Amino acid sequence: MDNIGKILIIDNELVALKNLKQVMKNEGYAVTGTQSGQKALKYLEEQHFDVVLTDLRLEKIDGMQILEKCRSHYPDTEVILITGYATLESAVEAMKQGAFYYIGKPFRLDDVRKVVREALAKVEIKNENRHLREQLASYESKVQIITQAPQMLKLLKTARQVAPTDCNIIISGESGTGKELLARYLHQYSERVKGPFIAVNCGAFTEELLANELFGHEKGAFTGATAQKQGLVEVANGGTLFLDEVTEMPPSMQVKLLRVVQEREVQRLGSTTPIAVNVRFLAATNRNLQEIVKNGQFRQDLFFRLNVVSLHLPPLAQRKGDISLLSQYFLQRYAKQMKRAISEIAPAASECLAAYGFPGNVRELENLIAHGVALARGSTIELENLPEDIRTLTINTFRRKEEGSLPSLEEQEIAYIQWVLKEVKGNKTLAAQVLGIDRVSLWRKLKKSRLEAEDI
Repeated sequence: MDNIGKILIIDNELVALKNLKQVMKNEGYAVTGTQSGQKALKYLEEQHFDVVLTDLRLEKIDGMQILEKCRSHYPDTEVILITGYATLESAVEAMKQGAFYYIGKPFRLDDVRKVVREALAKVEIKNENRHLREQLASYESKVQIITQAPQMLKLLKTARQVAPTDCNIIISGESGTGKELLARYLHQYSERVKGPFIAVNCGAFTEELLANELFGHEKGAFTGATAQKQGLVEVANGGTLFLDEVTEMPPSMQVKLLRVVQEREVQRLGSTTPIAVNVRFLAATNRNLQEIVKNGQFRQDLFFRLNVVSLHLPPLAQRKGDISLLSQYFLQRYAKQMKRAISEIAPAASECLAAYGFPGNVRELENLIAHGVALARGSTIELENLPEDIRTLTINTFRRKEEGSLPSLEEQEIAYIQWVLKEVKGNKTLAAQVLGIDRVSLWRKLKKSRLEAEDI
């Protein structure tokens, strides 16, 4: 065992007590001994013991009472009973009450050593199981971002580094890549984790409703305002406010938000008294913020206030290795949720998912797996359980190479040639037929782009 076992020995015979203490100390255990059952209970209240080795017959408080106390108050402690008046009935009763072992006197010291080792081994297993349960509970209570893609692991490392700094952050990425999930991840690793996490979709409200949601109002501020209302900025005080699709916010609202971010105070509609707030702002967009700032659609000063750090989530198509991993994760989740005994995805279905372009990213993959779980007849999601359009079409979406840059026509042509060659297993004659060009033209394009067979 890695830890020193702590043992409490109780025996009303002083010589027997001393002998057992010495034997257990020689084994390397931390040993406490007493002749009194009452004192033993006091020791148990004051400190933790892995094993209690107790005589059955004691004055005032006997071994069975010690056993009962341990079972009710210290369930991780194993109790070994020793008696000079062993009977079958007493042994059966002791085991029924939860004793680890029942030893009759006279006993062999080797037998005692063996039983104590076995009891300590059981204690260690129980401790390990408890630790695993605590780990699992801790993991389940945290935000989970399932990935094995190098670029995502690098992104999460950066997120954990900047999360405690309390700076404002803009998260960019296509719809469905998990921007709100990353925002919750940042909140989880921040110093504000015990505070609230409040999310609001800026594109889901009219200007008036968004102002009311964010800043609140006083009673009588407008028709129908029958009571005072706190805005979400106030509600998020001490925590994090996540502004999803922040680029959809009207210009006049951008001015109001800028003041809140700069001054760290909010003013309810109908009030002249500002309220101090301590809020961290995380914002997200599926658009190129630098472009819309340049075009005048988003205030540059607000952009600078929010964009202290920028994090970009890559589309699922650029992290192909995560498709199978996420598929299994969603499979387990929805099989449990729908109470379906489904544990596998058929190879043909996996290949179909791997070849798909996923314009809807992780959110679309989640929906596809949920669809498959709902329709699967056996224990496996088969190809036929995926939607027909996914089975018959491969969607290749036009995506930015990096944030801020669109692929050129030539780059798209090269990518398409690569894809066709891969589909026809590198057969250039067949690839030329599919592309509608002759083999010499294909060869020229490959030479120009410096593509070789091993690049396909």
